[in-house]
Amino acid sequence: MEHPKERFAKREFRPTESERYNNIIEHVIETDAEDFFDYQGQTVYPCCVGHEIVGRAVRVGSQAREGIAIGDRVGVGPQGYTCRKPDCECCSKGQENYCPRRLGTYGDRYPDGSLSYGGFADYCRHNSHSVFSIPEGLASEDAAVMLCAGSTVYEPLKEHGAGPETRVGIIGLGGLGHLGLLFAKAMGCPTVVAFSRSTAKQEDALRLGADEYVATADQKGWAEQHASTLDLIICTVSGPRMPLQEYLALLRPKGTFCQVGIPEEPLPPLEIMSLVLNGTKIAFSDSASPKNIREMLQMAADQGIKAWTEVRPMHEANEAVADMGKGSARFRYVLENKEDTA
Repeated sequence: MEHPKERFAKREFRPTESERYNNIIEHVIETDAEDFFDYQGQTVYPCCVGHEIVGRAVRVGSQAREGIAIGDRVGVGPQGYTCRKPDCECCSKGQENYCPRRLGTYGDRYPDGSLSYGGFADYCRHNSHSVFSIPEGLASEDAAVMLCAGSTVYEPLKEHGAGPETRVGIIGLGGLGHLGLLFAKAMGCPTVVAFSRSTAKQEDALRLGADEYVATADQKGWAEQHASTLDLIICTVSGPRMPLQEYLALLRPKGTFCQVGIPEEPLPPLEIMSLVLNGTKIAFSDSASPKNIREMLQMAADQGIKAWTEVRPMHEANEAVADMGKGSARFRYVLENKEDTA
């Protein structure tokens, strides 16, 4: 993919907290395409997209954090930089994912004025505090998908107490939703219900471990049948016509509805009284804290959790982005470089 606005410029590798690594794997996500083509008028050029990256460290800055050595398999998600200042309420509490000074893996400017670049490349360079060691036993293509999509669903599951006494609903069965099913089951939730519009993904959901599947457009009476049955709902989709009021009615008293899908249009209006009487909690969540990302990766390695991916060569980036836009992925495309490019 090329863009005429600006060209990339090389810069010297100076002693910093950064490390440079040879990209093995890069996961394709729809927001990368949106940013590259500047659909929202906010992209900073030159731009190299990609924010779920796994590779091997080939250079490590003299001020990089301990625990990273040349040759290690490492990865980075959407958080390219956080301030880590003692007066930062978020960083000082281990909630760097909400740092008000955080920068993205690509398309942002570091404090020194340089641009951050993503993973659609042979190499990238990132702040070592945003780089994660990949556990043995976890495939690179699985780790890449988990660094953003996986962490986005793992965070609310963990923070809202998913476990052996938590009945969970996952709305949407795409890149995020299928990982939500996998992690909810791995956390020991006794009931995990998948929600989608049609029956098209029912077989996939059951293979992923869902205990039940609800097709909201095809099943009459689904809202009444499942009313007040769930403790936690993770919603990975959004839109002005989604049956939000009905979804909220699925929660038991004091239940939590957490929205992780980013709306491009306003969500439907709500009738509030029923939510007040039920003590319903509505929450929102970004990708995970570094602590939870490390925990998630280790859980995936220990329990053999595998994302549903299709690995494609990096030179098919254009085609993969186009296919992603058509909804062809089941459920994530991953772009692969050969390791011998180092």
